Amino acid sequence: MSQKIAVLGSTGSIGRQSLEVIAACGMEAVALAANSSAERMEAQARQFRPRIAALADERAAADLRVRLADTDTRVLSGLEGVLEAAAFPGADTAIAALVGMAGLRPALTAVREGKRVCLANKEALVCAGPLVLEEAKDYGAKIYPVDSEHSALFQCLEANRDRGEVKRLILTCSGGPFYGKKREELEHITVEDALKHPNWSMGAKITVDSATLMNKGLEVIEAMHLYRMPVEKIAVAIHRESIIHSLVEYCDNAMLAQLGAPDMRLPIQYALTWPKRTPGPSAPLDLWNCGPLTFGAPDLTAFPCLALALEAAKTGGTAGAILNGANEAAVAQFLAGRIGFLDIPAKVERALARVKAVQEPTMQDILDADAAAREAAG
Repeated sequence: MSQKIAVLGSTGSIGRQSLEVIAACGMEAVALAANSSAERMEAQARQFRPRIAALADERAAADLRVRLADTDTRVLSGLEGVLEAAAFPGADTAIAALVGMAGLRPALTAVREGKRVCLANKEALVCAGPLVLEEAKDYGAKIYPVDSEHSALFQCLEANRDRGEVKRLILTCSGGPFYGKKREELEHITVEDALKHPNWSMGAKITVDSATLMNKGLEVIEAMHLYRMPVEKIAVAIHRESIIHSLVEYCDNAMLAQLGAPDMRLPIQYALTWPKRTPGPSAPLDLWNCGPLTFGAPDLTAFPCLALALEAAKTGGTAGAILNGANEAAVAQFLAGRIGFLDIPAKVERALARVKAVQEPTMQDILDADAAAREAAG
């Protein structure tokens, strides 16, 4: 069981909940890293007293250095500082929770140190799945999923000795705030509308991804790599209540499901404590009052981002990096008020058509694909 943790992305939603779990379970946060929130990082550093705290933004790091001058925490800056936090030898585990493509190199750095990597950054596997998994094998790193859906699949697969018996992995999806709406009804969606997720409290980017269903598409690609399953054996089911977090269907048609309240602290904790289960801060599920559970099929016409992700999964190579880079660029433009909601899938589709996918890519191929996709989506 993990004891000394580096939290990469500590000031974000997953990072903050990770620190709650660390505190509740008597673990130690020895390194913290984030992008630019000096004020929040100061509060975390004063509470958890890490050996190092890193901010990617140089100005924010300079501010943090002044704020923490009276402490023993060493403040690092820039990408190199974040990578040093990821590689910190005093940590046996890294929680990879930096958002987007920016989290790939820190996650890979932790892998190369042979750490237990609790992976919340799905883009690492979407963009560089085979490379990350091969490096994990070479360096003896263990990767455990933090996403609630992938944690559910992990738990449902634990008793299975022969993956050939698996018929399908079924990822559940809340459907986001616009479930049931037709494409024409999404023409005038505002940023405020898109940020009203019905079940989860998350950062802006992932909340928009949930609204477009791109988040579920990224999770399909992640599951494909994490569990070494062809995309044809991965399905998506709309489950509005977010009580069943995912299911595994076996060749005899039996299904195993993992249930729990919509509380990210449970999958975070299981990634940290596996193979043990311990009491923790996550909320219990009240079966008697959670209401009926419903299921439906996703509408790929109204929400084409999921269809685009499935096609990228079939293409392979750098297609995942192209998909993700274009989506990150388009979502940033939407959040800034420069494009409409339906422009997001249009820009992703354009990038996938314009940027050629490279098979068996190197890290440079992946970075080049990401840059080209962002330019195409511009």
